Amino acid sequence: MIRLMLLPFVNHKGKPKVAIDYNALFVRMIKKYNKHHKDNPLPHITPHTLRHTFCTRLASKNMNPKDLQYIMGHSNISITMNWYAHASIDTAKSEVQRLIA
Repeated sequence: MIRLMLLPFVNHKGKPKVAIDYNALFVRMIKKYNKHHKDNPLPHITPHTLRHTFCTRLASKNMNPKDLQYIMGHSNISITMNWYAHASIDTAKSEVQRLIA
């Protein structure tokens, strides 16, 4: 049972998987999907893409930046804010409306 639970985290030799293993897995999955869905292919996606999306979405939902920094494991708040907390015209309009109200 424990071996089955470790399956996503160890390779066929029982060694811990590293980032390149997960990137390769994503490439294989996307290629397989795109082979069968040529009319609607997926773009290049990596695990880091998902991390970026996760953090960006939390920031867009107004999560406390210090909590977001902690969740992401960043040593400095500027990393979180400069790389992941993106401004958009929609969020800017929303903030202006919030301040006016």
